[in-house]
Amino acid sequence: MLAFSGTINYNKVMIDIELILNTSARQVKEIEEDEKNFSVPRVSSDIDSALPEFARIITGIRRSGKSTLVNQDFLKSGKNAFYLNFDDPALYGFSAEDFPLLEEAIERFQKENDGLKSVYFDEIQVVEGWEVFVNAQLRKNNLVTVTGSNASLLSSELGSRLTGRHLDYELFPFNFEEFCLLKKCEKNADSFSDFLTYGGFPEYLIYNRAEILKRLFEDILMRDVVVRYGIKDVRSIKLLASYLASNCGNLVTGSKLSAQLGLKTTATILEYLSFFEQCYLFFFVPKFNYSAKAQTMNPKKVYCIDTGMIQNVTLSVNSDMGRMFENAVFIELRRRTKNVWYYSEAAFECDFLYGKESVPENAVQVCYELSRENKEREVRGLVETCKKFPGVKGVIVTFNQKDKISYGGMIVDVVPAVEFFG
Repeated sequence: MLAFSGTINYNKVMIDIELILNTSARQVKEIEEDEKNFSVPRVSSDIDSALPEFARIITGIRRSGKSTLVNQDFLKSGKNAFYLNFDDPALYGFSAEDFPLLEEAIERFQKENDGLKSVYFDEIQVVEGWEVFVNAQLRKNNLVTVTGSNASLLSSELGSRLTGRHLDYELFPFNFEEFCLLKKCEKNADSFSDFLTYGGFPEYLIYNRAEILKRLFEDILMRDVVVRYGIKDVRSIKLLASYLASNCGNLVTGSKLSAQLGLKTTATILEYLSFFEQCYLFFFVPKFNYSAKAQTMNPKKVYCIDTGMIQNVTLSVNSDMGRMFENAVFIELRRRTKNVWYYSEAAFECDFLYGKESVPENAVQVCYELSRENKEREVRGLVETCKKFPGVKGVIVTFNQKDKISYGGMIVDVVPAVEFFG
């Protein structure tokens, strides 16, 4: 486990134009080396070409390949671009007062590179007032791309701060197709089993060292939660995160978490959960209800960003492949849309509803293996949910079974994971 004292002892750096340009050049070289060593094209995360009046906002969890995606964009456009990652010790203490220096640095870079207009800012959200600077870059007709590891970049408030001129993209760890590309393997049941075990973080897939995911988990907690939000109770954050990782797929509420773990007030717990979701570490899926208030009040199901991470930061679920499978299906659905819910009534339940808008269009029941003992329960739960929401299409996703089942006047498709994940 990564040792962390809770205090970062950097001395504030004196920012000047040369420092900015040198830091940018070093960072671009590091990205190019990463690309040369082990880059895999992000087939799941194509982004549209940059437009002069719209900032592209790319966000996702740390170490999920945002730098690789940015570098792919360099190569696709055939252009050099100005790039600066603000989450760098060389820029510690960079503030809004330093933006005029950054503007001069960009102008110098562009003059030296034939007036190229592409600019990339990574983790710029750590600097208060960054939106004003990005707006100024857009007014200069620069092609602006902003990347970051916090979902606040995609918040509803951003529209007003960037005067509505932004296109949003989310980046997740590798999906099953990218996993197979990296591992150079066929898409089949064996490779999918490996995908469940190892997950999709690129560096872990390359080096297969548990310390990588353990350190990443710790790093996200400390840098994206504790430091970013000024939390002093580090013990509670770690305890809560470990508990959630051990209980993926289970229902949670703020009050029960507070009582079970002996932590602070329910309001504080809910705030911590929000922080976890902002940095993409955990997701909290509501029960579908046409009332937004009811969705807020009901218990939520918790899922983690990556099954490999779960396997490496907790021991309690390593043997529960059914729970790993459900978590993987959720992440696949979350890639497709933000609108994912579960549904349950006293007599039945369905793992997921999802759709492009705020009304469900599809229902998914997840069952690692349909058997004589669980078949009736799983099929009935899906069929009753589909009847509850006319027009919803239902499917049962299994590890390696394919079938069509007639039940309650419906034909239910049973598909293997390889087919569902594509």
